[in-house]
Amino acid sequence: MKNKMDALLFKTSTLLLVDDVPTNLKVLFSYLKELGFKIRIARDGHDALMQVTLAKPDLILLDVMMPKMDGFETCRHLKENPETADIPVIFMTALTDVVDKVKGFEIGAVDYITKPIQQEEVLARINAHLTVRKLQQALEQQNVELEAFAHTVAHDLKNPINAIVNYLALSQEELGEQVSQNALKFIANAEQAAWKMVNIINALLLLASSRKGDVEMQSLEMAKIVTQVQQRLALLITESQAVITMPDNWLVARGYAPWIEEVWANYISNAIKYGGKPPQMTLGFTENDNGMIQFWIDDNGEGLTLEEQQRLFIPFTRIGQARIEGHGLGLSIVQRIVERCGGQVGVESTQGQGSRFYFTLPSVS
Repeated sequence: MKNKMDALLFKTSTLLLVDDVPTNLKVLFSYLKELGFKIRIARDGHDALMQVTLAKPDLILLDVMMPKMDGFETCRHLKENPETADIPVIFMTALTDVVDKVKGFEIGAVDYITKPIQQEEVLARINAHLTVRKLQQALEQQNVELEAFAHTVAHDLKNPINAIVNYLALSQEELGEQVSQNALKFIANAEQAAWKMVNIINALLLLASSRKGDVEMQSLEMAKIVTQVQQRLALLITESQAVITMPDNWLVARGYAPWIEEVWANYISNAIKYGGKPPQMTLGFTENDNGMIQFWIDDNGEGLTLEEQQRLFIPFTRIGQARIEGHGLGLSIVQRIVERCGGQVGVESTQGQGSRFYFTLPSVS
C-alpha cells in the first residue's frame, strides 16, 4: 500500500529545486526525475520567486547559501505572499549551527537537509512532507464541501420552518375558543419548538458566514445596532419586563455590523433568560490603553462559578442552569465572529452578584 502511495506522489508532484551550484542541481535532478517526480529548476532566489508566481510547485528544495538573495530571504518572500505561503519549503544547507536551523523554522521552513546530501534521506523527507500536504489539502477540501452542504441545508430548511411558525400562530388565532385549552397549549408548544429550530438554523448560517473569506470592517454606529437588537427582542423584553440601561453616546469602534448585532442579540437575550426577576441590565463601554474598546453588559442574575465561566464559550456546552434550554452554539459563535473582527470575548462573574459579559473591538481613533 505504501509503495502505491509513493508511486502516486511521484507521478503527481512537482518539485522546485533552487541552488546556484549546477553540480548539486544535476545530481538531484537526475535522481528525483528517475523516480517519477516532475522537476523544475531555479538558479537563484529571484528566479525561484518568479517561477512560483507562474505555476506553484508542490514542494521546494531551497539552498540556503546563495548570492544576491539567500535561501532565508527567498523563503521569507514565499511565506509573506498568501498565494505561495502554503508551499512546503525544505532547506538544503551545509550549516550545522542550531541558530541557523531555528531561524529557518521561524521563517516558515518545514525541514532541513544537511549537505552533503544523502539521496535516501532526501526522498524520505520529501515523501513525508508531500504526504502531510496532500492530507492537508484533502482535509481543507472536505471542510469546504461540508460547510457548503451545511449552509445549503440550513438555508433550505429556513423557509419551510418559518412557514410552520406562521401557520401555528394563525391556527391559534383562528381556533380561539373552538378547541380546549390543552389543544391551544399543544399548538403553543409546537410554535415554541419551531422557533427554537429557526434560532438554530440562524446560528448555523451565522457560523458558516463567519468562516468565509474576509469581510469589510467599518466604523460602527453602536447606538443604531443596539436599537435594532431591541426591536428584534421586543416581545421577549416586554414579556420579561426587562429593564435596559445604556449610555447616551458610544465610542466608535471598527467591526462588521451584522456580526456585532448578533453579539449584542446573544448577550442581551441571555441576560434576560438568566437574569433576575425582572431582569435588569446595564450596557456600557470602556476605552482601553491598547487601542481597543471593551463593550459590556451587566446583569442581575445568579452569577457563575469559575468552572462555568471557563466552559461558557466552548461549542455545544450549556451551563448548569438547566431551567433554560439552548442549543449550545450561541457564545461559541460570538467568540468566533468577535475574533474575526480583531477582538476578544470574556466574562466576569461572582455568584450572587450577577455577571458581566464583554467583547472588545479596535477603536477608530
